[in-house]
Amino acid sequence: NGIYMQVLSFNVPVAHGFTHEEAITMARSLNDRIGAAIKAHPTRFSGFATLPMAAPAAAAAELERCVKDHLFVGAMIHGHSNGRFLDDKSFWPIFARAAQLGVPIFLHPALPNPDVMKGYFQGFEDVLARPGWGFAVDTSIHFLRVLFSGALDAFPKLQFIMGHLGEGLPFAMHRLNDHTHLVAKRRGLQKTPLEYIRDHLYVATSGNWYEPAFVCTLLAMGTDRILWAIDWPYEANHIGMAFWNKISLSDSNREKIAHGNAEKLLRLSLNGE
Repeated sequence: NGIYMQVLSFNVPVAHGFTHEEAITMARSLNDRIGAAIKAHPTRFSGFATLPMAAPAAAAAELERCVKDHLFVGAMIHGHSNGRFLDDKSFWPIFARAAQLGVPIFLHPALPNPDVMKGYFQGFEDVLARPGWGFAVDTSIHFLRVLFSGALDAFPKLQFIMGHLGEGLPFAMHRLNDHTHLVAKRRGLQKTPLEYIRDHLYVATSGNWYEPAFVCTLLAMGTDRILWAIDWPYEANHIGMAFWNKISLSDSNREKIAHGNAEKLLRLSLNGE
C-alpha cells in the first residue's frame, strides 16, 4: 500500500491490568517480541514499549531497556491504570525517563474509568463507550489532566502523541484556552493551555478519515505537529492510503506529515540509518 515503515505496539492494555510482578514479566515478554521483529526487519518496523504501570519505577527502567536494547522510539500507555491517570505523581518517574531518553509517550484509548462507564455509558456501551465517542473523550481528558497537573513544567522536554486527529482537542482547544487560561495561571502553570498543547502534543491521523476534521487539525496544530498513521489492524491500510492520496496538500507539507515529522520526533529513517 506504499507504507514503508510501521511502529508496532500491543494495543489492548495488556500489562496495565496486572499486579506488580505479573505486569513486569508480561511487559518484558511482549516488548521482546516486538524487539525481535525490529531486529529481523530494521528498515520495516520500529516499536512503542508496553510498560508495567503497576510498578512505575520498573516501568521507567523497562522503557530505557526497550529504547537502548531494542531501539524502540517511545512508549504507549492505554488510558487509566486501575483507575489512576498519569497526573498521579507516582507515575512521574516514567515522564522523567522518557524526557531523559528523548522519546514520546503515545496516549492510546482504552475503556473509560468504571465510574464513568456506569455514569455516562450504562446501557449504551456498544455504541458510545468505545471508538464512537468514549475513547476520544477519555483520552483527551487524560492528556488535559497531565497538562493541568504541572507535569509539563516539571518535564519541559516531554512530548505526547494522541491518535485520531487528537481525540477532538484541535477542534476544542481555543475554547478550552479561553475558559481555563486564568485558572491555569492561578494554579501556577508557566504557560497557557494552548501553548502546552502546541509545544507538547503531536497528533496522528490514525483512523479519522474525514477531510474537514483533517483541515481543522491542520489549521489548529500546524503541519509540524501532525503524524501520518493508519491504526492497522483496526483500520484498513488501503482505506487510509486512499484518504491520504486524495487530500490536498503542498509537496512540502505532504512530506512533513507523511514522514518528516516522524523522522524528527521518533528518530526514524526510511533508509534504516
